Parts: sequence; C-alpha cells; structure tokens
Amino acid sequence: MPVRPLILYPDARLHRAAEPVAGTGEALRAVAADVLDTLGAVSAMGLTAIHIGRPERVVVIRLQPDEPHAVYIDPVIAWASPERAAHPEGSVSMPGVVEPVERPARIRVRYRDLDGAEHEEEAEGLRAACLQHEIDQLAGIFWIDRLTRLRRERVLKRYAKLRAQQARAGS
Repeated sequence: MPVRPLILYPDARLHRAAEPVAGTGEALRAVAADVLDTLGAVSAMGLTAIHIGRPERVVVIRLQPDEPHAVYIDPVIAWASPERAAHPEGSVSMPGVVEPVERPARIRVRYRDLDGAEHEEEAEGLRAACLQHEIDQLAGIFWIDRLTRLRRERVLKRYAKLRAQQARAGS
C-alpha cells in the first residue's frame, strides 16, 4: 500500500477522537497496511490511522525495524499499574522535539486483530509507553497534552524555532 502524507501539528485533526472500527475486511486491511507502510517510511515506533488523516481507531506498533509489527484495532487500556515510568516521547506529527512523559509503567490492553478476534496483552517499559501514547492519540490527546504547562510551552517554542529554521533553509 502507499505511504501516506502525515498530518502535522497544529492540525486540529490531531485533537479529535477517532471513530470505532466497524467490521473487518479488505478496507480495514488497506488502512492498516497504509499505516504500516507510512510507519516504516518515517521510522516511527508507533503510528495511528489519525496520523495519515483517517479518523479510525487503528494502531500499528513496531519498536524495532527488524521485529514484526502488531496491529491493534479499537485498543483500550483495561488496566494500568500504579507504578509510573518516564520515557522520551515525540511525534512524527511534530518532528524534531522530544520530551520525557511519565505514564503507568505496566498496562493491559484490550483490542481486536484484523480478523475481528478479541485479545488482551500486557505490556511494560517502552512498549507500554508506546501503546499509551498511540491510544491517547486515538482519543484526541496529543502527546504534549501530558506535559506540564511550562514544559509544553518550551516544547512548542522549540518546535516553532525548528519550523522557522526549516522555512528559512527551504527558501
């Protein structure tokens, strides 16, 4: 499937909740394939259909380029540990800025696969952080929304500076 263009911050679609996926079939497989191909092209660890302009609850995760990918349809966090851990986070929709985000250290995710079968998966460490980040995106919560106001403002200033530098370099 083709690599799709990314929705970039501050596009309002990044703050809209995605719609639940109705059914299975070739259309859903095509969306998941587009998300996977785009994920590989932009060297991301996780990507949602929202990032490519599709407001559907589809997530693809591949933490390392040499490992198999996982597709999550309509994922929800069924349980989260009280222990917390911080991991550096960023977004392909806001390239060039990264900031630590604190989240539950372990989670249990309930989701469907491309055939409609229901699953539950426990995750910890980087995988847990990545899943939470992408599930947030499905709910219209952009990663910087998890930062304190001061840290969010600093990230936005760094991002604006990067965009201005890129604009000057491109002109």
